[in-house]
Amino acid sequence: MSRLGVFVDRKTLSSAEQLNALIRCRDTAEEMGHGVEFIFPVDIRKIPQMDGLFIRARTDPMNVTYVASRMASFAQIPVIDDPMSIQICSDKVNMYSRLMQHGVMIPRTLFVSQRDLCPARAREIFDDLGSPLIVKEPSTSFSLRVEKVTDPAGLLQVARRYFKMSDWIVAQEFVESTYDWRVGVLGGEFLYACKYIIPSQTFKIQDSVNGHVVYCGVQSVPPDMVPAAVRELGVRAGRAIGNGLYGVDIKEGPSGPCVIEVNDNPSLEGGEDTAYPDVYREIVHTLLET
Repeated sequence: MSRLGVFVDRKTLSSAEQLNALIRCRDTAEEMGHGVEFIFPVDIRKIPQMDGLFIRARTDPMNVTYVASRMASFAQIPVIDDPMSIQICSDKVNMYSRLMQHGVMIPRTLFVSQRDLCPARAREIFDDLGSPLIVKEPSTSFSLRVEKVTDPAGLLQVARRYFKMSDWIVAQEFVESTYDWRVGVLGGEFLYACKYIIPSQTFKIQDSVNGHVVYCGVQSVPPDMVPAAVRELGVRAGRAIGNGLYGVDIKEGPSGPCVIEVNDNPSLEGGEDTAYPDVYREIVHTLLET
């Protein structure tokens, strides 16, 4: 019997939805004949004793999840997500660069360094990308440090804040939509698809509005209702990053679908997998049976 380690932290268990998702994962692995152990950061030393590791906590090169991933990789234990995927997806400059190198369609995008940004350069960026445009700090996650600006002065103001955290910012064409596609990719193959319905008060799938956090709605979409172009683009984007588990966010713009970003080790507790009952079976199979 193989043993699956599921790496969690207190925040992973902060909601009933997250807890239920973990239980579904455990039950699936046990039905497949495997043992499951939940591993908290205090028990990280147990990782080399596992046959596979599934990280279910926020991945970032600056926190303990990355240490857990490196430990598993060093011990040659299959891990989702692997250290390289975490590094790439945690740095938007790196992520978009890889997508560009592989010819994956993304909104028009510019990388802007702190030393080059000045009022004249800000005006050039608007000439290139149009108005409004999106400004991102490269290490952003959960829609944090992502803002829409409408003029060069706004760009300079947001950039000054973001440059306190990074030497670079990402300036990107704004693609208007009422929802984002989320395409799940595992090992370079299509896994699931859903729609994230953007709250009417914002342009992001998660935002703080008048002191309250608003979240997107989630609609799991059966495979025969997913446009072929969206599905194919999601798979291409996942393969451009690596061989792990990715959630590819896609908008359908005037020029066709384009990738907004690729998330390593995406959430599954919101109902993303409702139309895909075998998602956890596929993940466990990838970690323990391939």
